[in-house]
Amino acid sequence: MVEGFLAVGVTTSIFVVLSAVLLVAEKYLADYGDCVITINDGSSVLEQKGGSSLLSALIENKVFIPSACGGKGSCGFCKVEVRTGGGSILPTETPFMTRKEIKSGIRLACQVKVKQNLEIAIPENLLSVKEYNATVGSELYLTYDIKEVTFDLIEPTEIEQQPGQYIQIRAPGPDGPIFRAYSISSPAYEKNKVQLMVRLIPGGIASTYIHGLKVGDKVMFTGPYGEFELSEDEATDIVCVGGGAGMAPISSIIHYVYSKWANRRVYLFFGCRTTKDVFYLDEFKKLREKYPNFKIIYALSDPIEEGEEWDGDTGFIHLSVDKHLESGKKSQAFLCGPPPMIEAVTDVLGEKGLKPEDIFYDKF
Repeated sequence: MVEGFLAVGVTTSIFVVLSAVLLVAEKYLADYGDCVITINDGSSVLEQKGGSSLLSALIENKVFIPSACGGKGSCGFCKVEVRTGGGSILPTETPFMTRKEIKSGIRLACQVKVKQNLEIAIPENLLSVKEYNATVGSELYLTYDIKEVTFDLIEPTEIEQQPGQYIQIRAPGPDGPIFRAYSISSPAYEKNKVQLMVRLIPGGIASTYIHGLKVGDKVMFTGPYGEFELSEDEATDIVCVGGGAGMAPISSIIHYVYSKWANRRVYLFFGCRTTKDVFYLDEFKKLREKYPNFKIIYALSDPIEEGEEWDGDTGFIHLSVDKHLESGKKSQAFLCGPPPMIEAVTDVLGEKGLKPEDIFYDKF
């Protein structure tokens, strides 16, 4: 038996050594030369030394696409259409793809290696994504674990964003800089600053970094990203559903709507665990005094503790949506929260008559 274990150990050691040798050989000996990356039928042409991932090559040339995991192949955000030169799709990519996407040549840019000339296609709006340098203008704890941070833009000095979009902030990681996605909470008409709401995740690299920022600190981020499409039709009701730091895009949408349409109907459904998680309620009540068609429903999911005062809903927030939202109304819905909440609310909205194309959310 001992000999068997020794044989397995020797075999494993040989495999590890050979794998390491192959990785080193590919890194230092493989020379793919200079490669050309053609984007969107020639609207942009990049020259890049071969060997890096497509995602890294694009970032190096200031072409930014979503990548919440920082290129580790775990988020599935960095999808591009590779028309030629990308090789076969890898097993690490298929879990993030539908059959239609696989047939259409959709790939994860972080998993495609630049070994030859490439022809790719990306949404045109991503070509306008920029890199921003800013300083921390203000910081405020909204709850015990959610911090509101405002970045004053330095270069460029203005940002063009749509309600509900997000940025990717650069944070120092143990193996180099990483990027993480956060929704913009400031309204689109505020062009000289970007505000975020960030929940502190124990052990989270980016959230720990942001919670440690102080006024005057310098930051860098890219953006804006996201495909929320707010209807310009005043007769279309807006339904916003979220919880925790999911308030960020919701706050942006609400303030933008009432900067343009004073009589538009907006529903805000916001889920909290306890009264300690409630924030912005008083501010929204003041906004409702000015705009009576603004409907506010907060709900607590945990039991009310003895001595606490609460006159709002109780239970999970999808139950409040089911209770208060009228059926058959022309509506758009914008959701931001954990996947179980999004799934439960989406089911309720479908029962209320909303079509899938009228429901928007980002999965991060």
